[in-house]
Amino acid sequence: MTAPTLGYCTNVHGGPSLAQTLDGLERHAVAVRRLRGGAAPLPIGLWLSARAAQEVLAAADGAARLRDWLGERALTVFTLNGFPFGDFRAATVKKSVYQPDWRDPRRAQYTIALADILAVLCGGGGVTASGGTPLAEASISTLPIAWREGFSRDGCGQDAALVAGHIDQVARHLRAIEDRTGLCIHLDIEPEPGCVLDRSRDVVDFFTQAIRPSADLPDPLRHVRVCHDICHAAVMFESQADALANYRRAGIRIGKVQVSSALACDGSDRAFRALRNFDEPRFLHQTCVLDGAAKVHFFEDLGSAFDDAPDGVWRVHFHVPVDLEFVGPLSTTRRDIEACFEAIEPSDGVRLFEVETYAWDALPIDLRRDSLAHGIADELAWTRQRLNALLRT
Repeated sequence: MTAPTLGYCTNVHGGPSLAQTLDGLERHAVAVRRLRGGAAPLPIGLWLSARAAQEVLAAADGAARLRDWLGERALTVFTLNGFPFGDFRAATVKKSVYQPDWRDPRRAQYTIALADILAVLCGGGGVTASGGTPLAEASISTLPIAWREGFSRDGCGQDAALVAGHIDQVARHLRAIEDRTGLCIHLDIEPEPGCVLDRSRDVVDFFTQAIRPSADLPDPLRHVRVCHDICHAAVMFESQADALANYRRAGIRIGKVQVSSALACDGSDRAFRALRNFDEPRFLHQTCVLDGAAKVHFFEDLGSAFDDAPDGVWRVHFHVPVDLEFVGPLSTTRRDIEACFEAIEPSDGVRLFEVETYAWDALPIDLRRDSLAHGIADELAWTRQRLNALLRT
């Protein structure tokens, strides 16, 4: 396996404006780099909202100036998080994070803007692997088409055609960037519980039906791939090895692995009391319960699961620090991270890994570290250790 690039996603401290984004990087990312030690730049997965992206592009040489600003602070970008379009740090996010979805041309326009910025950020030998070798690829992750409920109600056939057209538009733009610069940027679709694509089989079906080669784009799967978020698969009770094998058999590449961990609850009274502390108002916490008959019951948020869920094992989409195996009487899906790493084969060509624990400030007080930077640095150190162990096998 080629030496991977590992960073963390800055949506944990970003803001809707470019000024807020830069302030978060100055306060937190620079501190993470110092805590990590060494002189090498710190790879980051940068989140730019649609507003911040337009502010970059509207300024004269805005993307180049952003690249230089990052370089002065020894920060280097290898991926952009193109999932949250608006203010991901708002008091209430919930389902708004899925808007606009891929039926809306604004989603394609936003993604194209990110690609133009990323092409500049990665220019001039900007991105390097841990061994110092320049990478020839970069990534933009995006939402899994739409939240399922509204998509189905609007009519799947018509919706799917709109989505396919917009993704094709982006893929063509990415190919033009590669033809011009030699940098392969891929759009990585990220399955998530409750969305049109929330299991690997949904992804395979969508790619088979909607991502088709053409004379102008003979290899669309070069530029359209999957962002495999580990905790999303874990919440759906999908085996990491099975998910990766399904993509492999279908010829779908994994462009980026998001290293994340979810909450798990064994159903005991003590664990349920602890779990209620995670029912907070900002983010959507999709919940799946595996009952005694091995049936998975889905609930779109944790609060509704408390009202109606059957007895069984619970998994909750709440991104907890990846280095934790237990949270008081609750457990986490940390073992799925190790299972995912073990399931990756050298032929998969997976090179980009991004720790994404965006809910640090939504955690109960007793779980927060003395600073956000310390928490992120601990996560990166734990993940790097596990990745290095994988490389030695």
